[in-house]
Amino acid sequence: MAFASGGKGAMADINVTPLVDVMLVLLIIFMVTAPIASYPVDISLPQRSVNPPQVKSDPPPPIRLRIDTSGMVYWNDSPAAMSELQSRMLAEVQKDPTNQPTLEIDASGDAAYGTLAKVLTAAKNAHMEKIGFVDK
Repeated sequence: MAFASGGKGAMADINVTPLVDVMLVLLIIFMVTAPIASYPVDISLPQRSVNPPQVKSDPPPPIRLRIDTSGMVYWNDSPAAMSELQSRMLAEVQKDPTNQPTLEIDASGDAAYGTLAKVLTAAKNAHMEKIGFVDK
């Protein structure tokens, strides 16, 4: 839209071409730097084997580990001290390392994350391979 007084005045149009150019350059910069800002997560995927492992017909019963809102840990519905969790898990793994029980963790929504982190650290240190979370 042009505003002119008497036909030969100044034009009041905004030239948006430089603004569009800057916007497109910024868009390209963000598109290039976005993959750099992602964080890789290392996971170990199962590999294909020619000879599948023999599965035993009767897996051991799962271990139900419950964490309540106060931070108390229950091993199969009986209270357990945090200091003895790793030794209990290690004993379960050593019974049969090839046929471990599943550790089913049921953490309350209000439970402290630190307690759950300690339980997962104990399970990792005991070399437990089957860990699952119970969703209610």
